[in-house]
Amino acid sequence: MQNRYMVIEDRVHEIHNPVVHRFRMGDVEDPDLYAATPLMEWQESEIGKWIMERAVEQPVWHRHADPMSYGYEYAITARLKDVDYTFWALKWGSK
Repeated sequence: MQNRYMVIEDRVHEIHNPVVHRFRMGDVEDPDLYAATPLMEWQESEIGKWIMERAVEQPVWHRHADPMSYGYEYAITARLKDVDYTFWALKWGSK
């Protein structure tokens, strides 16, 4: 289990772990290979660059099978400090 609170620069911050991006992939033989392009496009977008700069740790992507479409759903999670989480939620969180 990851810590909910961390000391960063002599201050205690609550750490949040939101899903910052999702996308779907069809039924392909090697989904991770095909997911590389959307992952890189997200990382180079405004939100992707912002998350990569401010995440407490390297963001992580997760692949889940989607039984309804026989494809896959990808989700990127990032650990953010409380102040960064609030900014992200206000600017991009409802999308």
